Amino acid sequence: MAKVSYASLKLKTNTETTTVDFNGSKIEILKYLPIEEKYDLISVTLQKSLEDTLYNPLKVDMYFHLHLIYMYTNLSFTDKQREDESKLYDTLSSNGLIDLILENIDELEYEMLSTYLEESIEQDLEYKTTVAYLLNSIIGDMPRKIEGIQRMMDEIDQEKFTNAINFAKALNGGREI
Repeated sequence: MAKVSYASLKLKTNTETTTVDFNGSKIEILKYLPIEEKYDLISVTLQKSLEDTLYNPLKVDMYFHLHLIYMYTNLSFTDKQREDESKLYDTLSSNGLIDLILENIDELEYEMLSTYLEESIEQDLEYKTTVAYLLNSIIGDMPRKIEGIQRMMDEIDQEKFTNAINFAKALNGGREI
């Protein structure tokens, strides 16, 4: 079998887009999102959806679809508009823009991202039920807890502490406590 040089293929990442019309505006939608950006999309969705140790499914859905729009389209949003992402999501969704964009994102891309997101959530939740997670959690919290105890000890007024000990001894008939 003859070897074929990768360089001879002259490949580049696909940057093709599909263009859709929405109320007279031309919105471009990428056909392919580079893998690092897919990773970022999944990671940010998970970070923003986490409440304590569980993922809020409503937030997962909202952030996933918002980040699809942020990363797959040429739509730009101001920082002010992105401050209230729930409001932004509601506006985009209720006007049919999210559905229009989803209809035009490559189906395999969307399915792959959905699968990665679901698998990431499952793996994280499975890990959080292991002894390793529990031990890491306890060990990770120790320095913070020790620091808190140290701070409390530093704040104890030694004179009042000595007076309390002496008072307790007096109540105990002068015997050690």
